[in-house]
Formats: sequence, structure tokens, C-alpha cells
Amino acid sequence: MTALGFLIALEIAARHYGVPGPITNQVREVVFAPKSGVLLYTGMALMMVVLTWRQRFIAAGAAVGIDAVFFLVRRAIDVKTTFGNGALWVILGYAVIAVTRRSGPERVLLLKGVGLGLLLVAGRKTGDTWLLITSKTRPAVLDQYVAAADHALGNPSWLVGQLVRATGPIGAHVLEYVYIQLPVAAGLVALYQLRNVAAERRFPGHHMVRTFLVIGLLGPGIYMLFPVVGPIFAYGGDGGHWALANLWPNTPPPIHAPHRMPFDGTTPRNCMPSLHIAWATAIFIHSRKGPLILRFAGAFWLIATLGATLGFGYHYGTDIVAGVVFALTVEAALRSLERGLDRSGIKLVIYGTTVFVVLLASYRFLPMKMAAHPWVFGPLLILAMTSVIFGYVRTTRRWEPKAVPVPQPVPQPQLELV
Repeated sequence: MTALGFLIALEIAARHYGVPGPITNQVREVVFAPKSGVLLYTGMALMMVVLTWRQRFIAAGAAVGIDAVFFLVRRAIDVKTTFGNGALWVILGYAVIAVTRRSGPERVLLLKGVGLGLLLVAGRKTGDTWLLITSKTRPAVLDQYVAAADHALGNPSWLVGQLVRATGPIGAHVLEYVYIQLPVAAGLVALYQLRNVAAERRFPGHHMVRTFLVIGLLGPGIYMLFPVVGPIFAYGGDGGHWALANLWPNTPPPIHAPHRMPFDGTTPRNCMPSLHIAWATAIFIHSRKGPLILRFAGAFWLIATLGATLGFGYHYGTDIVAGVVFALTVEAALRSLERGLDRSGIKLVIYGTTVFVVLLASYRFLPMKMAAHPWVFGPLLILAMTSVIFGYVRTTRRWEPKAVPVPQPVPQPQLELV
């Protein structure tokens, strides 16, 4: 109900600015071309964790068949051919089946599966609406403050941007795909975590989708408090006449007293913190208990996302540091809630929140000092992030169940017959 109320509120807010909101955009994809067919099929796959294998094959076949019909109709009338409607139809179809053909625990389980699939898809629509709201309600941005503070880290976006350009179109296309398909990666990790739901007839207490959605719900609120558009817009060609200069990625920005700068009404203020890095960090964490190939994929997605966020000029280095701290704090809070809010979890969440607030306050009120003393503040920023990482690893290792050794039978002395 909370998620539905949030979606309705965003729908109303979007309508206020004359554009469709997340609910309208999702309903349109029942008939019209979806924005991401891969995401819709990932959502359907998440829904299918509650089904038997026979039901999964039927659902997948129905989705492909419906998409084939849509493809032929669109091709006949010469409109954009895409896929994904079939997956959405199957998800909605099982929602109807749950209400009309199931009862008791079976209905609840199937509705949870449907909700899980729709939430992953709705999360993308919600993010798009949030970005629109930030551009309409925050006419001035704080990029000059963040860019000045970024000197403490050596302006990594400028360095990585030059490296990405040197790799040519192949490297850029790989990083772009990783950047865009982040929800799909989260869905694949969640599929592994939820692989036993159908057999156990229940969901685990904590899994990837929960973290992914909470990060997406909380992060845009921080965008409203700390609006930043990113190097490629504030200091690059994509900013047009709103940019201070066309410097990215060849020339680092000069150090001067920062102030708020006006920007256009369409570019999202979605830099601080980097939610792409926060999501990639969550994917990395949740993939650690999987097989080798999943662990490798989680590490690759984190590294590639880091390269994309910096190399495309979408984020400053300071955004990355804040994004890692934000992700670990959210993950710690959710895992602590699952355990019942024990003392160690509360301390970790309070510490992570404190570090996150201090980081943002430093970027806002100490950027000139950070730029003037990079050899002091640069290591301090890395140390602050590392301390949260260390605290998370140390605390969560204590939460892991300990293996209890099986007592060995004591050998009995053998009696010899004389």
C-alpha cells in the first residue's frame, strides 16, 4: 500500500507539470511500444519464481507468442517494432488468476510474485518521473561546489573520460549498455536469491529487489536537497549555453569561489549521490554468496558502472564516494531490520548516516579548503568511505550463522575374550 500511495503521489506531481506519471506510462505499455523490453522480461522472470516449471514454460511461451503478434501488427502498420508487451500481459494475467482462481496462502504467494515483478518495472518509471520533478523544481544547481571539492580527488571524471574516449566506440558501447541495463543485473541477482521460493512457498526475509527499490525511493529525495547535473552538462558540450565552459574531459575546471548557477528546466539534477554506483554496490554485495560466475558478474558490473558514471561525465568523484556510503547504509538498515534492530546494526546505520551527512556538508561548505589541500582532504574522503566499508563487513560477518561442529561419537573400548 505504501508503494501504491507513493506511485499515486508521483503521478499527481507529474500531471502538475503536464506530463504522464509512472502509472500512466506503465499502463501505456500494455499496448504501446515499451521503453525496455528486457526490463519487462526480467520482471516477468521475477514473478515466475513462485510458479512451477510447467507454469513457467507456459508463461514464457505465452509472452513470446503475444510479442510475436504485436511485432507482426506493428510491422504491418509500419511503426516501431519492439518487444516486452507480452511479458507485461503475462504478469497482469497472473494477477487476475491470483484473484479469481487462487485462495489462501497460494493467492498471497502469487500476488507477491506479481507485485515483485511489477515493482521492478515500476521502479524504472518512478525514477524517470523523479528526474523530471528535480529538473522542474530546482532551477539552480550546486555543480560549482562539487567540482571544487572534486579537486581533492584529482578530478577523476576528467581522467576517466579521456580513457573512455581512447577506447573508441567499442568500450563506450559496452559501458553504455552496462549503465542502462542496471535494473536487469539486479533482477538476475534477485533470481538467484529467490530460486527456491516455489519449493519453499515463501520469500526470504531480505533480497536484492528490496535494496534496489529502497535506494531508488530515498535517493531522489537527496537530489532535491543537493541538485547537481554533472560534468558533461555543467562543464561540457551537453550543457549548451547553460554550461560554464566546454572543458570536459580535456581541461579540469578552474578553482574559484563557487556559487549556485541557474540551469535549464529539462536536465535531471541526479548526481548527488550517484544512485547508479549505489545500485551497482548493492548488486556486488548481493552477488557475493552466489556461484563464481555470479560473483564475477557482480564485480564486473560495479567496475563497469564506475567507468561509465565517470567516463561519460555523468558524475564527479565526490558523487561516487557518497553513493557507496549511501548504499552500504541502506543495506545495513534493511539487514538490521530483518534481524530485529540489534545494537550493532543500529550503530552501523547511525555511523553510515553520519558519514554521509558529513560528506554532503563538506562538499557544500568546505569546497575551497578541499580544493586547496587535496593531499589532506582526498585521503580523508577515501578514509571515510573505507571506514563505512570496513564497518559493514565487520558487522555483517558477525551476523552470519556460525557452523556448529557435529559431535563425534566417543569410541567404546573393546572387550577381549580370554
